[in-house]
Amino acid sequence: MVKSDQLGDVRTGRGEHAAPMSVIEVDNLHKRYGEHVAVQDVSFAVEEGEIFGILGPNGAGKTTTVECVEGLRERDGGTVRVLGHDPATDPAALRELVGAQLQEAELPDRLRVGEALDLFASFYRAPADTAELAAALGLDGLEHRPFAKLSGGQRQKLSIALSLVGNPQVAVLDELTTGLDPAARRDTWALIEGVRERGVTIMLVTHSMEEAERLCDRVAVVDTGRVVALGTPGELVSAVQAGQVLRFLPRPDVDDRLLADLPQVTEIRRERDEVVVAGGADVLAAVTAALAREGIFPERLRVEQATLEDAFVALTGRVPVTAEEAA
Repeated sequence: MVKSDQLGDVRTGRGEHAAPMSVIEVDNLHKRYGEHVAVQDVSFAVEEGEIFGILGPNGAGKTTTVECVEGLRERDGGTVRVLGHDPATDPAALRELVGAQLQEAELPDRLRVGEALDLFASFYRAPADTAELAAALGLDGLEHRPFAKLSGGQRQKLSIALSLVGNPQVAVLDELTTGLDPAARRDTWALIEGVRERGVTIMLVTHSMEEAERLCDRVAVVDTGRVVALGTPGELVSAVQAGQVLRFLPRPDVDDRLLADLPQVTEIRRERDEVVVAGGADVLAAVTAALAREGIFPERLRVEQATLEDAFVALTGRVPVTAEEAA
């Protein structure tokens, strides 16, 4: 298992990604419920205009962390600053600056989409144009539809719209695609990318590796209440595995020793009829050249790169849940 202290700057997220001023700053955040420590010494910073992911297994402390950032939950230790304000002592200032889409949000069944948007807009001094917001998020034409008649994807669009109706500078989105089918998830991802293009900084809480890889500029991997890695998805993947894995059917068969003796090869094994070879970044060229010299031609050759899921498993020792399991 790759430990967080093996990740260098990935552990702190500092270096080329550091910014002179951050929109969100969390330093040594601590929260406990009775004897249970939910969050311990969590630290990270979110830069203006980025999509920052909080990634981790169920019960890792993700939601507690963002609730402390939003001011919805009182922290027991550490400091939190959002746009220069402490959410624990200055929540009124943040109401106009931060929009939140909660993990579980319900509205009255009979409340219509347009009514919900107008109601939430009335809470703010300078709200967004609700008609323009509805159109931008794919809700136009649904203004008269009651909440009970909305599909799962439409409810998520409405939830995102309500988090943006106050024209916030920061949006916090918690498990926004849980329970959605694959098509609805991808539509929602496109919406979030559009939200960022509107100039909104986004903190995204998710269990989905695919979602984090698609959307996030940087991610903090949280496990048992601690940040175990911090960096771009690519940095986390590179820290876990810098090489490649090749899979192929040899025609004719190959003596494993032919490839095992190559300095670029770190592992060779058989899986049914396939030969699986792991090695450095140049293993593909070395293996194909060695096979060609022996008149052996690989069929169904596949090159596999490490993914964010591989990094997650290496960091936490747990396989992430699927979208269906999380629903």
